Amino acid sequence: MNKKLYQFFEKDHRRLDDLLDRATRHSEIDMDLYHQFRVGLLTHIKMEEKVLFPAAKEANQGKELPEMEQLRLDHGALTALMAVPPDHTLIRVLSKLLQIHDDAEERPGGIYDLCEKLTHHRTDELIEILEETTDVPVRPLKPSDYVLQATKRALERAGYDYDELAK
Repeated sequence: MNKKLYQFFEKDHRRLDDLLDRATRHSEIDMDLYHQFRVGLLTHIKMEEKVLFPAAKEANQGKELPEMEQLRLDHGALTALMAVPPDHTLIRVLSKLLQIHDDAEERPGGIYDLCEKLTHHRTDELIEILEETTDVPVRPLKPSDYVLQATKRALERAGYDYDELAK
């Protein structure tokens, strides 16, 4: 197997990790870099949800892979986190969730391996579609307690506790 899809998504994970690291390495968060991270993360999720997962489902005789359910819940939680203005607590939560999520995708036998095997006959076509994916437009951050509470509920639906991840 050529692993082109795996490498495409893994490379994007490293790009996003680097953006988040650079945005948060100082006491004050670099909001320009964080904005790039937000757009990048949401676009990465879009590529998985709109291209990779549907292609794998189609190749799997119309059946979703069981792993996709949790990953979609994680995507919802990550998307919700992108609506809240970042502070260092939110960044800890985000970083831990990304580590858990990325591991589920990248580990041997993870979703990237499974999708790669199912869609091996369409790899070049899928890479082309992924490379043409447009950036997700992002809305301004919402500095309200209501949005933070909604974000915490999205994390709970995915099986995570915001306060535990914040430690």
